[in-house]
Amino acid sequence: MTLHLHTAERTDALADGLADLLVTPLADPFAREVVVVPARGVERWLTQRLSHRLGVGARGGDGVCAGVDFVTPHSLVSMLLDRDAEDPWSPDRLAWPLLEVIDGCLDEPGFSDLSRHLGHGDPTDERSARRYAVARRLAGLFSSYAVQRPQLVRDWRAGDDTDGDGVPLATDLRWQAELWRRLVDRVEAPAPDVRHATTLARLAAGDAGLDLPGRLSLFGHTRLPVTEVELLRALGEQRDVHLWLPQPSPVLWAALAPTALVGPVARGEDGSAGVVEHPLLASLGRDSRELRRTLGELETEQLAAGFADPTTLLGWLQADLRANRSPDPATIASRVRAHTDLSVQVHACHGTARQVDVLREVLVGLLQDDPTLEPRDILVMCPDIETYAPLISAGFGLADVTHEDVGHPAHRLRVRLADRSPGATNPLLGVAADLVELAAGRMAATAVLDLAATEPVRARFGFTDDHLERMARWVDQAAIRWGYDRDHRGAFGLDLDANTWLAGLERVLLGAAMSGDGHRFVRTTLPLDDVGDGDLDLVGSFVEMVDRLHTFVRAAADATSVADWTDALGRAVHGLTASSSDDAWRVAQFDRELARISAGVGDHETRLRHADVRALLRHRLRGRPTRSNFRTGTLTVCTMVPMRSVPHRVVCLVGLDDGVFPRLESVDGDDVLARRPLTGERDVRSEDRQLLLDAIGAATETLVITYAGRGEHTNDDKPPAVPLGELLDTLDRTSAAAVRPDVVVHHPLQPFDEANLTAGALVHDLDRPFSFDRTALAGARAARAPQPAPRALVPGLLPAPEVVEEVSLADLQEFFAHPVRSFLRHRLRITTPYDVDETKDAIPITLDGLEKWDVGDRLVRDVLTGGDPQAAMLAEQLRGLLPPEDLGAAMLTDIVTRVRPLVEAAVPLRAGPVRTLDVDIDLGDRRLTGTVGNVFGNNLVAVSYSSLGAKHRLAAWLDALALAAGRTDENWTAHTIGRWGRSGRRALVGPMTAEDARTHLRSLVDVMERGQREPLPLPVKTSLAFAEEHEIGAQGQADPDAKAAAEWVTPRFNETGFPKEDGDQWHVRAWGESAPYDLLAAPLLPGEEGEAPHRLGHYALRVWSPLLSHELVRAI
Repeated sequence: MTLHLHTAERTDALADGLADLLVTPLADPFAREVVVVPARGVERWLTQRLSHRLGVGARGGDGVCAGVDFVTPHSLVSMLLDRDAEDPWSPDRLAWPLLEVIDGCLDEPGFSDLSRHLGHGDPTDERSARRYAVARRLAGLFSSYAVQRPQLVRDWRAGDDTDGDGVPLATDLRWQAELWRRLVDRVEAPAPDVRHATTLARLAAGDAGLDLPGRLSLFGHTRLPVTEVELLRALGEQRDVHLWLPQPSPVLWAALAPTALVGPVARGEDGSAGVVEHPLLASLGRDSRELRRTLGELETEQLAAGFADPTTLLGWLQADLRANRSPDPATIASRVRAHTDLSVQVHACHGTARQVDVLREVLVGLLQDDPTLEPRDILVMCPDIETYAPLISAGFGLADVTHEDVGHPAHRLRVRLADRSPGATNPLLGVAADLVELAAGRMAATAVLDLAATEPVRARFGFTDDHLERMARWVDQAAIRWGYDRDHRGAFGLDLDANTWLAGLERVLLGAAMSGDGHRFVRTTLPLDDVGDGDLDLVGSFVEMVDRLHTFVRAAADATSVADWTDALGRAVHGLTASSSDDAWRVAQFDRELARISAGVGDHETRLRHADVRALLRHRLRGRPTRSNFRTGTLTVCTMVPMRSVPHRVVCLVGLDDGVFPRLESVDGDDVLARRPLTGERDVRSEDRQLLLDAIGAATETLVITYAGRGEHTNDDKPPAVPLGELLDTLDRTSAAAVRPDVVVHHPLQPFDEANLTAGALVHDLDRPFSFDRTALAGARAARAPQPAPRALVPGLLPAPEVVEEVSLADLQEFFAHPVRSFLRHRLRITTPYDVDETKDAIPITLDGLEKWDVGDRLVRDVLTGGDPQAAMLAEQLRGLLPPEDLGAAMLTDIVTRVRPLVEAAVPLRAGPVRTLDVDIDLGDRRLTGTVGNVFGNNLVAVSYSSLGAKHRLAAWLDALALAAGRTDENWTAHTIGRWGRSGRRALVGPMTAEDARTHLRSLVDVMERGQREPLPLPVKTSLAFAEEHEIGAQGQADPDAKAAAEWVTPRFNETGFPKEDGDQWHVRAWGESAPYDLLAAPLLPGEEGEAPHRLGHYALRVWSPLLSHELVRAI
């Protein structure tokens, strides 16, 4: 029995060698082969590869990989060390006893740094929120020490405070040694170094009690810690152990033989880089060089491996790597890169989204250029899968929602995303994370509504989009802000029940039971009017959801242990979510994660705070490599860890941005190994560099790399990641001429740039356009076409609509309230975007102008309709829209002060019962019908809390004309009252003859009918300003156009923040942004004769002159 070492440049050669070994069965027909793989992705690939050799029939290639157990290094070590399923020394389990030890040693001598970092254990100190995070990090460090430098924990256990390599431990780290000794005493299991030494002794003695595999193979590793190597050597004395290790250069491996005799040394003293000739092997291959030292002296079998086309740039690079050489001048001179050689491609793009755009163009191009290439032959890897996953999902694999001749060809490529975090793939885990955040938060309105909008919660309560919109409206109207009730708010130092969920939901529930007319209320709860009989089911579901959420928040506040937390979280998630039978795996995975958390604690009853649970969940929900979604026959996208050395015809590395790759993990100041690292010990940045070197060797035909070469906002140049820059420098020294200008493609910002769509414009070596995007092509053609000059929405008069002899007074009112809006809505059937008010989380402290208007307008309406002023004021306070207590009382008093003069002016005019009168007016060839309300005696009284403006005056004028023409038996007077400063103004329209009223109405109907054929230049405020100034001009000097332009044009530096009429969304839709005043003041058209100098003046005078001649405006 012995330890066999097999190396090759690529893992496909190693897989073939492994197949040759496994073809010879073990002596025991029931024994199973054991193969250790570094990641699940390698397991899937290796299984498929072996199935072409194992159990094949006469045809070949039709075999099956059976009787082989694939395990991870952790599983193998657990088997050899006789660990149970949950090793008490694993970091997740070790964190709990360590947390108890930490709590017990705070403020003791020697632990001053740790005590200060954790706030001396004071629960009121914010630093104490780090407890679990610190314990879990230290548990990870201790586990790392035991695996990578076992002598360190052995010395500490013996009371010798060293770094495990004979050097005294730094003073600021000595507390770790004492903490370890206390932890060893606390854990009722042999220390890791003791267990390791015992296992080695049992293996050396051939202990029959060990359950050892008949034959063992380790496949695809680039780094092995010293403890695993010691176990493998000991096992090799009893069984056949085969190491199948990829090495980029067999020549370098042989040259490093002297270092194997020396073994691990301090990294700073390692001189192995001196035997490296190729620059990439020196800068990227430190892990593989140090593995040679860790393994020690072993006879090596070098397996022959395939390689890329030796006439391509990629082939030259791989050949130089294999030979560990920098090519000599003669070799370089003989390497002339063909213009069609695209074996190495580097694409500099504007940001992440553009990299995905470029990636799909490259892949579609490769698939088109080579009919033998299939999606399963392509591997896409990126350092940060969570950043790129949604972009890749949007750019690929939409064949079920797109037609073949529409969209991008990449939409027909099926893509599998691997290595996603559980929280991103399982929405139940995402809900669990949201609940933990809510438990520490204030139950803010937006947070609760966001939770209700998640897919599992919607499924549980049957919420639709309309339901969610209605729930948000109820929350706004009921003034729900944050906090469930007064007691819940007390934890945040606020003793107030206004604007809580309980107060708001009571309003919603009462609104479902009774009407709020007459300001009826129960105790201090005012019914919400916007709840109908058809909303009862939704009200019940909404209240039930909030109640279940509050139950969890209360349980979380009382939770002190992991069992309490997991029980509360499990009940909450199961009570708030639902999954279909097809998604039953979600529930199983969620329950499994909670069970693992509970099992990891064991018998420890450490008190947990919310911050501890949040850190625990964040750790449990992080992304980790899985076997699923690898090698499924589709395009595979994964992180750079699982499949780094698996050969593919095309290997794509996406997102090698400077600052992102290699990972910028700062050195942990508490890590003893990082102070003076030894060779073979893990270094994240070196690991990432090795990943890039492995990926270069894994590409058999094409290597594609993308990075952010320009800022998407500033267009500033950005350098590539340092390892990528080293690769480009090496490529320049690999061929006869510098290749960087041809290899690196700098892409334009937009996909519709013509360079993407012109053959040879972007990639000079391509005889076709780079892009396949049909939408981008259409955009480029549109950009090249002559740009039409901006024009009005309706350049000319539309045909007159069918004559309607009966005109509605309501239609007339609506038209003159906003002529352009009426035209767009009714003639063109178009509208403007719907403005959605954002839900507010803050308790109101003050009110803006619109909110004050809402309160004042309600008070005016309530009092003038006969309501009790005191009851109306109390209702406003009960709505919750005012600031609480004294703040709200002061603000309400101020609003009432402004309301009082309006009411006092209106009450004498509103004597007698209110009447609503029908009118039916013969205008000759037209008939005007409708109703006029707010009539008291012979007074038409309209009161508004708004400032008395053009639209109020014009509305009253139309009603006055209708009464005068349709009710000729009385003399009518119209009173319009509105605010003006801190007091108010009244517009009075006196009696007029029926004939004059009919004449004016007929003229206004003509204007309305003209306004159905074009956006009429009749903005209400602007036209009134022109008409008023024109009236003044008849008696003195005036400038109507200047006055009107002041109402139309928004100043460039607008201090009020409110746009003038040129910024009105309807005017913008009709005439464009910042339409000039001259557009309104256009020359008169045929049929628009009169004294006015332009069209605005013509219609302003037609509408406003009769009103101004009959109206009297005075302060009240």
